Amino acid sequence: MWQYIVRRICIGVVVLMGVSMIIYGLIRTAPGDYVSTLTSSNPEVTQEMVDRLNELYGLNDSIPEGYAKWAAGVFRGDLGDSFIEQKPVAEVLSSKMWISFWMAFPAYILQILIAIPLGILSATKQYSKIDYAVTTIALMGMSLPSFFFAAILQRIFAQGLGWFPLSGMKTARMDYEGFALMLDMAKHLVLPVMVLTVLGIGGLMRYCRTNMLEVLNEDYIRTARAKGLSESKVVYKHAFRNTLIPIVTILGGMIPGLFSGSMITEGIFGIDGIGNTALTALRGGDIPYIMGSTLFMAALTLVGTLVSDVLYGVVDPRVRLK
Repeated sequence: MWQYIVRRICIGVVVLMGVSMIIYGLIRTAPGDYVSTLTSSNPEVTQEMVDRLNELYGLNDSIPEGYAKWAAGVFRGDLGDSFIEQKPVAEVLSSKMWISFWMAFPAYILQILIAIPLGILSATKQYSKIDYAVTTIALMGMSLPSFFFAAILQRIFAQGLGWFPLSGMKTARMDYEGFALMLDMAKHLVLPVMVLTVLGIGGLMRYCRTNMLEVLNEDYIRTARAKGLSESKVVYKHAFRNTLIPIVTILGGMIPGLFSGSMITEGIFGIDGIGNTALTALRGGDIPYIMGSTLFMAALTLVGTLVSDVLYGVVDPRVRLK
């Protein structure tokens, strides 16, 4: 297994280099940049000042030269400084990563607690009213655009009922500390967590239902029933344990999403996480942050894929990673 992990890590490094090259080329060839965005609204800016700013931010270099300088910094452990934040990219990512995490982690747990039982229930009650109802809810969750569902929640629970704040991470002009601050932040995160949970339940539920139906049709399940075992023991002790094998790999692949942020949801609710900051960076042409966040997300994806493969080998002894 260790040889497999080392080989996957080496392949991952090559993949990251390829991804970074493509992203850097796309950013540099896109219309508009940080300097033009910064100076477009100021009529007093001269061309000499624009040229000086381009030189300062390294935008006069060709694409290969610019990428070579950025890659050299990465190998030294330096992702550069964010144009907009005026801070090292690594510092910005490390601070905003945990904001995105505490929004995504409760949704991740709720998805597991809701989707898996619903998938089992739907599979055991195939073609019943319960099955149709659960499937309909799952399809609605998968089909709803995040911005549309977020707007509905804001209209009902924030503006209509006034139960939760409309946006932000904490109440303005309130100097909460300690446990009171945690409660205030948790109250602000309720609606974003609801959006992520509802939109993520559908896919996991249908995946669980499909695998459960396959297992329930296996010969050993019919044998267990013929032996006179109770239906609950057949479902949860025999069927679900084998259904859990592919589900564990899916859950492992979802782990990187805990840190990568949700661009649309964070933007709508004004959450200052990685996703919302990346959206601001894209609009402003903040090349160092875009490159750093993209590299971070690509690395998380590769790590998540590796974790999924390793977990598959752990939960299923028949699988040998070579």
